Amino acid sequence: MWNSLLIIAYSWLPIIHALDNGLALTPPMGWLSWERFECNTNCREDPDNCIGERLVMQMADRMAQDGFLAAGYEYIALDDCWPARDRDPKGNILPDPERFPHGMKALADYVHSLGLKLGLYADVGRHTCAGFPGSLDHYEQDSNTFAEWGVDMVKFDGCNTDEQHFEIGYPLFGFYLNKTRRPIMYSCEWALYARAKGFKANYTAVAETCNTFRVYGDIWDNYESIQSISKWYADDEGNFSAVAAPGSFNDADMLVIGNYGLSKDGAKSQMGFWAMVASPLLMSVDLRTIDTFSKELLQNKRVLKINQDPLGVQGKAIIQFLDGNLQVWTRPLSARGSFAIAIVYLLQVGQPLRTSFSLKQLGLTHQRGYNFTEVFDGGHFGSFKPNENITSFVNPSGIVLLTAEPLN
Repeated sequence: MWNSLLIIAYSWLPIIHALDNGLALTPPMGWLSWERFECNTNCREDPDNCIGERLVMQMADRMAQDGFLAAGYEYIALDDCWPARDRDPKGNILPDPERFPHGMKALADYVHSLGLKLGLYADVGRHTCAGFPGSLDHYEQDSNTFAEWGVDMVKFDGCNTDEQHFEIGYPLFGFYLNKTRRPIMYSCEWALYARAKGFKANYTAVAETCNTFRVYGDIWDNYESIQSISKWYADDEGNFSAVAAPGSFNDADMLVIGNYGLSKDGAKSQMGFWAMVASPLLMSVDLRTIDTFSKELLQNKRVLKINQDPLGVQGKAIIQFLDGNLQVWTRPLSARGSFAIAIVYLLQVGQPLRTSFSLKQLGLTHQRGYNFTEVFDGGHFGSFKPNENITSFVNPSGIVLLTAEPLN
């Protein structure tokens, strides 16, 4: 069966390599189940926290009622472990009947009634990472099923297949999603798995195929994980930052803000950094019990404005000191001549670090100077000319996040 797919795919290759679904013109925002709830399928003993329709509906209620939807978080997505263990006799994928007793179409209808969009998980291989049915040999069938259910987003993983299938499987599944004529945002892990198997990721092909795409390993609920992701993005191996644009964004993985592992500085660092690199913002947290600080941080309009800037350019690390543990990032914004600037201090020891950089070092050369705003609290940071220095103190595991607007 796979050989026949290869023949078909190669004959369609010029068509497949062209993502044009009009989606993800800014980084998608929403909620994803995995980091917080993982593969908990024990709905009999843990009905409030298992992967089932009850969890999705309760999270959807919180998104709609507690300001997340109004802030821009619109996708509510299930990761692995939602399907039944076996397909039906016709090969159709099914939601687990005990955990989704009303079916996926009814769940999508409920989500849509709140103004939200439903996301599901699938896999390019024969089985998902957790051993549930994958989509190999069922790409068109699963795409049609998702469209019939009213799914708005598919996260396509890369377990349980050979690496040579990636270059065909990911574009082919995207082709079938587009063929349904339902707008389904396509999030894939092609680059991540290609790298994991020792291949050089073809970021251009990935960006032509997928709306969002993971480029690094899974995030964990601790600051060390954010450190690792920050350093990977700063190194920019393969120049993956260059493919970020409206419709195709690198995905730094889920936001773990509001869980257990981050200090307030660590939480601000993740939020600010994800904004700087134009990453999708997919919360993985229990919205029923989230604390006020985390909720307000996730809904901070000034940070979200940077992330959602329509220019869609990914920020870059232009200065690195202390073995990459002090990073200075800049990101051009759509407002004429404006920039976002982040000073990120990845070490977790000691006291606040004093930093001082001239505007010229940051690439800010407008002769009349710039007006700087501190993003998290919206306060005025000062006005500076290109030959002047901006000085700040950044906490361990902290971030200083600024915007610079040219003065007239």
